[in-house]
Amino acid sequence: MTATGDRNNCGEPRKFDPTFKGPVYNRGCTDVICCILFILALLGYFVVGILAWSQGDPRKVIYPTDSSGQFCGQVGTKLEKKPFLFYFNIMKCASPLVLLEFQCPTTQICVEKCPDRFMTLKKAYKNELDKKYYSSYCKEGADLSSWNLLNILKGRLCPAMLIPSRPFSHRCFPALKKNDDGVIVVGNRTTFQDGSETTNSTDLLEGAKSSMKVRELRMVAMKIFEDYTQSWHWILLGLVMAMIFSLIFIVLMRFLAGIMIWIMIFLVIAVIGYGIFHCYLEYSRLKFEPGANITIRDLGLQTDFSVYLEIRQTWLAFLIILCILELVIVLLLIFLRKRILIAIALIKEASRAIGYVMSSLFYPLLTFALVALVIAYWAVTAVFLSTSNEAIYKVFNETECPYSRDTCDPKTFNTSNASSACADAQCLFAFYGGETYYHKYLIFLQFYNLFLFFWCANFVTALGQVTLAGAFASYYWTYKKPEDLPAYPIFSSLGRALRYHTGSLAFGSLILAIVQVIRVLLEYLDHKLQGAQNKFAKFLLSCLKCCFWCLEKFIKFLNRNAYIMMAIYGKSFCTSARDAFFLLMRNIIRVAVLDKVTDFLLFLGKLLIVGLVGIISFLFFSGRARATMDSGFTLNYYWVPILTLIVGSYLIAHGFFSVYAMCVDTLFLCFLEDLERNDGSMERPYFMPENMLKILKKNNQGKTVE
Repeated sequence: MTATGDRNNCGEPRKFDPTFKGPVYNRGCTDVICCILFILALLGYFVVGILAWSQGDPRKVIYPTDSSGQFCGQVGTKLEKKPFLFYFNIMKCASPLVLLEFQCPTTQICVEKCPDRFMTLKKAYKNELDKKYYSSYCKEGADLSSWNLLNILKGRLCPAMLIPSRPFSHRCFPALKKNDDGVIVVGNRTTFQDGSETTNSTDLLEGAKSSMKVRELRMVAMKIFEDYTQSWHWILLGLVMAMIFSLIFIVLMRFLAGIMIWIMIFLVIAVIGYGIFHCYLEYSRLKFEPGANITIRDLGLQTDFSVYLEIRQTWLAFLIILCILELVIVLLLIFLRKRILIAIALIKEASRAIGYVMSSLFYPLLTFALVALVIAYWAVTAVFLSTSNEAIYKVFNETECPYSRDTCDPKTFNTSNASSACADAQCLFAFYGGETYYHKYLIFLQFYNLFLFFWCANFVTALGQVTLAGAFASYYWTYKKPEDLPAYPIFSSLGRALRYHTGSLAFGSLILAIVQVIRVLLEYLDHKLQGAQNKFAKFLLSCLKCCFWCLEKFIKFLNRNAYIMMAIYGKSFCTSARDAFFLLMRNIIRVAVLDKVTDFLLFLGKLLIVGLVGIISFLFFSGRARATMDSGFTLNYYWVPILTLIVGSYLIAHGFFSVYAMCVDTLFLCFLEDLERNDGSMERPYFMPENMLKILKKNNQGKTVE
């Protein structure tokens, strides 16, 4: 009757047991060694966090740093009113050492504002007002009134000249522009003198370019941060909207599961269809726009991502992707139309179960809070670890010097051998590093932080899965529903999971975390080998990435079903995983027919909510809605809040729909167990309701046709 394969290879079916009434309450602790290991790992994680917080300083990421290692614009310091970094000689930034050491070999000081005029030090000595203005761009303690010009220049206390500059990422860069003839000028000049030699404006351009390269990503990050500060309340409102949409959809599914599924299918097709229509309109609109036919490859990498929306190829790519997605969904619906009817019946039963265990709808909030706590701890620890280095000073010089790039101490540099041997040498801040034991093993602490992040995040997810599985299994294995349903099934299941199965959850999470870390390492190697010419190495790396991706998906699937069996029988992780795998293999046809089709339908539900929130956010943040103009805020990248809302709404929808998915998977495994234990007779009646029996009959009819 059922094509289940060789039973000897897939274990023996469950036998009838008149005493079995659902989740076993008389159980013991499982995988104790893994529990102890997990607790020790967490204690080590806390130690790493304490070390990072005591050594790190996030100000190194936020504020620019002068040649003395002080932070420009930091609140509560003497440089609070000096937020901009000024370079004495920006042309020194054209050196290749800038890209190697992330520091220009020239004196840098914090200033209140960037210079807005041409002026040389020689000219400043001719006028008291100019001298006062010029002194604001000199080192602290430099007295232009009492010191002569030669001593000032020899001690490098002031720059040789000032040029008009603009603040860019809190740094002063030459105000470069092109005149009508296309010539690069600075303040309408192409050349200028600093008192001793003539400088070309293109030389300044090279210096500015080199300095900007190492700060370009930070500039993008700061703009994104500014966008978040401008739009965070609207993003929060959008996330609340996604939560309301998800909750309304789930509540309606409780009473109108069949109708809601078909409405959902129609709306998903309609939302994607609107996306196709909009992409076509944008593609047609740019047809006669100048410069819109340039390719993405010719455009290259741009920090202003809105530029890509002004070329036709971008909208063509979106159009093709959405058309393929629409076609795939329509074809799946056509070929799976009979199985969708069966899956809808299973979802109806899941809706009934959730209706009796309403507290399950709010459990994802606990999972979300715990995952957010894990992410926050990991992110804060990573930032503090990356900023826990000490300020390193090195010798910078213009002429030949045997001490060039050696480490130095600015406090004792004037009396050192480097200062006496090299007249033009300076001891300047170079970068953040360190030679202590702690700094040598900093990379291993970062790796430990990443590994524990995956382990803890997977543990929280596993805890949620086994908790929901225990509650829904209690519902299924109850004859009289809801009269015999245990009180507070969610809390009872959570208590059993934490008391008896912390080690098993840690074991399953550890296996998944190891695979995920390996995938991260493979991605890192792939990034490093992008410029390599060894095609065999690239091919091997791609194969490894594909294999570990498949392995991660399989382990997630196996873990999920193992946690269901663990919630029911209270056995160890390996035993539960084996029992779940054999049970599924004995009923492989039913797995393909019911379980995966319901997953597809629930995915469409997530897609619908993400699509609705995405369209609303796009119309709002792109300026196409009147409320945007009334709000009075402008964004650097309007796609930042849009992408944030899309990702956030997907996570919220996934949290709510994960309850349905876990309910379906739990009921499905209990359903298979029920078929093996019982035969529907008076002595061995099924626990499944009449609705589930109809699913079985339709399933069998479908296999007969096949």
